Amino acid sequence: MRPRGAAEDLEARRRRAIDLLRSGMKPGEVADEIGVVRQTVQKWKALVRDGGKRAIRAIPQYVNTRRISDEQLKELRRIIKAGATNAGYPTDSWTTARLAEIIRKRFKISYNADHVGRMLREAGIYLQKTSKRARVVRQPKRRSKRAKV
Repeated sequence: MRPRGAAEDLEARRRRAIDLLRSGMKPGEVADEIGVVRQTVQKWKALVRDGGKRAIRAIPQYVNTRRISDEQLKELRRIIKAGATNAGYPTDSWTTARLAEIIRKRFKISYNADHVGRMLREAGIYLQKTSKRARVVRQPKRRSKRAKV
C-alpha cells in the first residue's frame, strides 16, 4: 500500500534517510527518526547502493481524468431520465453494464462497467434499484385494557 503524502514529500523523506545513513546513523536509528520500520530504511539503502539516488526519486502517480465531456455527461443524464426502454432495452432498469454500452455506442468511449458506476456517483448521478420484496407494514401493538393492581 502506498504511504500517505505527496510524492515529493515521500521522496524528501527517503533522501533524508539516506543522508542520515551517510552521516553514520544505523538503520534502526534512522527508522526511529523518520518514522518507518528498519526494513524500509534497509530497502532504501539497497536501492541507492544499486541504482544511485535516482532510485529513490518520486514516481508521479497517474491521475485518471474523465474522458467523457461535460456535454456528453449532460446527454447521458437525458438518456438515463428517458429510461432504458427508450434506449432499446426490454426493461426500464439501468445497469452500469447497459450504461457502459450506451457510452461506447453513442460517444465512442470504452469504460468498464464498474468504472461507470464510480464516474456517475462522482457526477452526482445515482441509479436506484427497484425492490422486488413486498413491504411489510407493522401494526402498532394494542395495549390491554386490563387494570393494573
